[in-house]
Amino acid sequence: FWIPSLSGKLDLIPGHINVLDIEADKPGVYRGQCAEFCGAQHANMGTFIIAEPRAKFDAWWNDQLQPAAAATSDEAKTGEGLFLKHPCVMCHRIGGTPAGGTVAPDLTHIASRQTLAAGTLTMSRGNLAAWIADPQGIKPGSHMPVVELSGDELNAVVAYLEGLK
Repeated sequence: FWIPSLSGKLDLIPGHINVLDIEADKPGVYRGQCAEFCGAQHANMGTFIIAEPRAKFDAWWNDQLQPAAAATSDEAKTGEGLFLKHPCVMCHRIGGTPAGGTVAPDLTHIASRQTLAAGTLTMSRGNLAAWIADPQGIKPGSHMPVVELSGDELNAVVAYLEGLK
């Protein structure tokens, strides 16, 4: 990966741990990108680095360590049940729930993010629904499978995920 404003390049090598130290001199949002061709979705392998003052970062970090907020609306509760009964739990983790997957993004605080799908989409209800409904249509080659949900079920799952801030 390469974050031009903050660091040099570092290759990711399968089976090898590399460490890239990143430090911003001032608060801001910095864009990073995969710097080596890595496959069909290379152009969509982006990231954002958000640099904040230490106190604000520490507060954010402490929030990230907390389990997911409980679903409050009936629709969100239905969505939580659907999420937990579908294969989503095999790959994704949501702290404080039985979802303990480790091979896909942790969704404990997904609604606090600015983007989805490695920066491919901005975070919004519509984009979240579109991503769940057809990940291959948005990012061909991604490892997320299509989960067959009715429109009402999709809306319920999205309502649940929107509450995970």
